[in-house]
Amino acid sequence: MKVYLVEEITEADFGCEETGRKEPFALLKLVSDEEEKYVEVPESELAAKGISEGKKVIISDNGKVLKYVRVVAAVIKATNEKNEPIIFATQRGYGEYKDGWEFPGGKIEKGETPKEALAREIKEELDTIISVGELIDTVEYDYPAFHLSMDCFWCDLIEGNLVLKEHEAARWLTVDKFDSVDWLPADITLIGKIREKLSGKTYCQK
Repeated sequence: MKVYLVEEITEADFGCEETGRKEPFALLKLVSDEEEKYVEVPESELAAKGISEGKKVIISDNGKVLKYVRVVAAVIKATNEKNEPIIFATQRGYGEYKDGWEFPGGKIEKGETPKEALAREIKEELDTIISVGELIDTVEYDYPAFHLSMDCFWCDLIEGNLVLKEHEAARWLTVDKFDSVDWLPADITLIGKIREKLSGKTYCQK
């Protein structure tokens, strides 16, 4: 997968009447470290997908231009009273995917490493300090309007009570309860790997 920067957006043509198109198209100049290319996109898709000059995009397998969104997610682990491994899941409280279940996290700000961003996001969203461990996987998923690249890390609680500031609800889930919530599409792709990693293992709660 190659990520491009939208360097310039111009009109692809001067009007639908001249081209026979049903709607105007925009011409995107896309640049990467290796190349530059030009792609035509219906103008209506630019606003719908949040594509503008200076934003990063990818070209999907079916040729669609999608906004590139890079985020980090925390798979917070602990053990319950039965010494079973459990993970912390949250229910999204806003936006297009409201009510879906996910691993908490957020976007990486300029100058941050993924681990630094994740520690900051959890402090902001859940008023909790975590230690960020090893990378589990980087999930790449095409939503209709954007491509999500999500670095997912094992995390442990250091300090705080996981206060829900942005989420509707939260649950600690044992391995056999992973399928009891309605995961967001990108997050559900990680469940198999988490289940595999936790099988036969226990973790000491911090």
